[in-house]
Amino acid sequence: MHATQRLLQNHRAGGEPLRVLAASGQLGYGIPAEAFARGMARQPHVIGADMGSIDPGPYYLGSGQMAAPPDMVRRDLRLVLEAALGAGVPLVIGSAGTAGARPHLEATAALVREVARELGRPLRLTTIASDVPADTVLQALRDGRLQPIGPMPPPDEAALRGCTHIVGQCGTETLVHALDTDPDVLLVGRACDTAIFAAFPQRLGYPAGLALHMAKIIECTSLCCRPGGRDAMLATLDRDGFTLESMNPDCHATPASVAAHALYEQADPFEVEEPDGTLDLREARYEALDEHRTRVSGARFTPRARPTLKIEGAARVGARALLIAGVADPTLIARLPEVLDAVTHKVRALLPGGWQVLPHVYGQGAVRPLPPALRGSHEAGLVIEFIAPDAGLARTAAAVFKQNLLHHGYPGRLTTAGNLAFAFTPSEVDAHDSFRFVLYHVMADAPLQNLFPVTCQDLSGTTLH
Repeated sequence: MHATQRLLQNHRAGGEPLRVLAASGQLGYGIPAEAFARGMARQPHVIGADMGSIDPGPYYLGSGQMAAPPDMVRRDLRLVLEAALGAGVPLVIGSAGTAGARPHLEATAALVREVARELGRPLRLTTIASDVPADTVLQALRDGRLQPIGPMPPPDEAALRGCTHIVGQCGTETLVHALDTDPDVLLVGRACDTAIFAAFPQRLGYPAGLALHMAKIIECTSLCCRPGGRDAMLATLDRDGFTLESMNPDCHATPASVAAHALYEQADPFEVEEPDGTLDLREARYEALDEHRTRVSGARFTPRARPTLKIEGAARVGARALLIAGVADPTLIARLPEVLDAVTHKVRALLPGGWQVLPHVYGQGAVRPLPPALRGSHEAGLVIEFIAPDAGLARTAAAVFKQNLLHHGYPGRLTTAGNLAFAFTPSEVDAHDSFRFVLYHVMADAPLQNLFPVTCQDLSGTTLH
């Protein structure tokens, strides 16, 4: 018997409240050890950790690389694995390796096994692969079952097949099914943040509305507190509600801070869409138990007859180089758009090939559009992207553009010594490949039953099921 089966046999909703410890909002960026140790001292029944997000952009999904630094990923994995295996409680990690595609899942699973061997602990590891075949997405597109999230252009078949990786965001139902393999550690590819923390409560019979609302709040650990932070968060769940408590004594879960977290990454603070239904927070109540803890109740869940699935896919655009410089001449700053356009035309005549230039002018609207009256007039920062089929052409375009912009003549120029200031040399740098999102969509009538393969392995990597 392993950690999952022990919990499922020994715990039932309506008895002892379920203690769920959220260890990390994004594993691999440093779990505060003192707060996590306080959480383990409270003897949690299950530990959860989110490991990824789409927030870092399309590069990590497209390339299959992790966003977090490898040394810190190993450090955080060792911290949570040693605690979970030592206490004999299940550990759930979602969105493995940042974007949750097959390379991320395999690399994270290998690290989990390696760390477990170093700890000298037996391990039963269950993984859920969340990659979605292009043909499945194409069929949904043809059937009209694929809707964009936000202003995404409709993908065509060529763009869709050009995706290096396509993933679906697993919901609670998928994780609950995987618990049948009795894992010590459940490692999921791309996953809904809520599913990481709601799967065990729902399998144990707790109301889905409460379990999902609890999960929605604690998946970011102490971000829902004042002041917000990255410290471990403990939720204590019963059939009528749950209590929230940061494991950092200086971070306080107040009714206002907890309720405000319903706005986090949500267009509607009262409805949260999950693959198998809708979480309704209209009747949610938040009550301070003391200055540090808040009790929450009242959330409801309405199942959906036909499940939906968020689909994410990224494709390579090309190799990228960056030119980084500053401008302090107010005359040039006032003319930057026309100067950049003129230099682009000049360099294209010098350097043929399929390169493109994407200027970002900080101080003039690179972060967000600014009206002319609010734009900086004394200084501007230039971060100019050059994207080409190969890195050599991208670097060449950046270097030639730099020299031509440095000495470009414009009306009102007072000196020919140079138009740019450079923070370092070389001022043009390689910046990995560039990727773009092709898919950021919702698939209706998603075939969840057959989409996500579950694999159970022992410490050596031998498949058990």
